[in-house]
Parts: sequence; C-alpha cells; structure tokens
Amino acid sequence: MRWRGERQSDNVEDRRGMRVSRGAKVGGISGLGLIAIVVVSMLLGVDPTMVLQQVGQSLPSSTTIEESAQPAANDDMRNFVAVVLAETEDVWNEQFSNAGRTYQEPKLVLFSGAVDSACGFTQSATGPFYCPADQKVYLDLEFFDELHSRFGASGDFAQAYVIAHEIGHHVQTQLGIIQKVTQLQARASSADKNKLNVMLELQADCLAGMWAHQAQKKRDILEEGDLEEGINAASAVGDDRIQKKTQGYVVPDSFTHGSSAQRVSWFKRGFEQGNFQACDTFKAN
Repeated sequence: MRWRGERQSDNVEDRRGMRVSRGAKVGGISGLGLIAIVVVSMLLGVDPTMVLQQVGQSLPSSTTIEESAQPAANDDMRNFVAVVLAETEDVWNEQFSNAGRTYQEPKLVLFSGAVDSACGFTQSATGPFYCPADQKVYLDLEFFDELHSRFGASGDFAQAYVIAHEIGHHVQTQLGIIQKVTQLQARASSADKNKLNVMLELQADCLAGMWAHQAQKKRDILEEGDLEEGINAASAVGDDRIQKKTQGYVVPDSFTHGSSAQRVSWFKRGFEQGNFQACDTFKAN
C-alpha cells in the first residue's frame, strides 16, 4: 500500500503510555467482572461491543490511570494508522458531500493493554472496536501481530482493512443505521439479534471495500498483492473460521460477524462497485 509521505490525520489520540485498570466494585461488578461478561458474551455469540455499550453507560466505577513512558510520536505504525485514517477521512468527506450530508470525522484511539471508553472498560483481547457512544475507534497495535500470527493475515493492506472496517461502523452511525438496528435488537429474539448484527458487520466490510475502491480511484493507493491481503484478512476473521479454530466446530446461529465467505463477498462487492447502494446488506436479506 502506498502510504509513506502522505497526509496524516490529526484525529489520532495516542494513549499507549497509559495503563488503565478498574478495581472498585460497583453494583457488584468489578473491572475484571466486566471483562468476564464480555468473554461470556463472545462465547454465546453476542456482540461484545453492544454489551460494553450497555453496561459501560450504566455503571460508574473508579478508574486508575498510570502513566508510563510515552511512545515516540513519529513511530512507524502510528504514522501508518494516521495515514490510513486520513485516507478514510478524504473518502468519506467526499462521499457524504456528494450525498448532501456532512461527515463528522471520528477519533482513533491507540491504546495498550486496556482502555476506558464510553462503552466500558475493555482489554486488548477484545480486539479493535468502535464505540457508538463516543464515536471513537479503539485499537491496540499489537492486534496486527495477532492478525498475522493467529489469523494468518499479514501485510499493510490487511491492517488497513481492519481500520477501514471499524470506520465503516462510524459511517453507519453517521447514517443512523446502528441506531435503527439497536432499536430493532431491543425487541428481537437472540437469534434475530445475531442476524441483525451480522448484517451490520457485513455492511462494515462492504464499506471498507467501498473506501478502498474510492481511495484507489482517487490516489492509486494499491500495490501488487494488496487486494489479496484485504481479502485474506476478511476471510481470516469469519465466524466459522474462528469457531472452527477455537472450539473445533461451527454454530451458524451464533454468528455475529458473518462467515468467511460472506465477509469476503461483501468486501469484494464494496470494492468492485464502490457505492452506498452496493452495501445495503439489509435490503439483500
């Protein structure tokens, strides 16, 4: 991916030098208890970010913040993230403007170990996530190492896909889609909640592909093999592949993000067509 020397976003919030922990119990739930809830929700097939948002907003608690040595402001991975974020800003500002809307740029928070957001206290094991409550993307850069070692997806465009997917959730928030889906999930069965969440995630994959299409058209960002890296990353984080790897069998009704085939298909659809209409996963279902 061609990114060196390009504009970097000013919307990166670097918290990597901060260690955050929650120790005091509030309403019978400690910081570790909250993480246990997230882990259980993942095992049961419930989207952990929804749990974090609901629990985090309702439970105040004491937060301990310890500052350690700050990372260098010009380190390579931070620069890469800032450039990718800038690329998403350029694309979505233009696409929203073309649709007669205004795009509100999100913040991207870099953290290490754990982070406190409006969606609750979260550890790195949860992976990158978007919090609708504060409209920020949260990313521990060590996830990119895990993406390579655990999921077998490597390359800078695989990493860009991860960022673009989370920004896709912000686009959904800006368009009011996440709010509508949350309302539907409030009165839906567990199986239907999962189906709605899968549609959200597949749409975010499609929006990541749409971003790549527009960025390539505008600035020719892709190098040989980049598209394959993105496709491989989308496949690697499919629910069926993760479940097969972690528990040895697949439970489709518990999917919250979509199968590998679905994620690849919607990412490719967004990349090939490059417009909002192509990414209407709800109409397709």
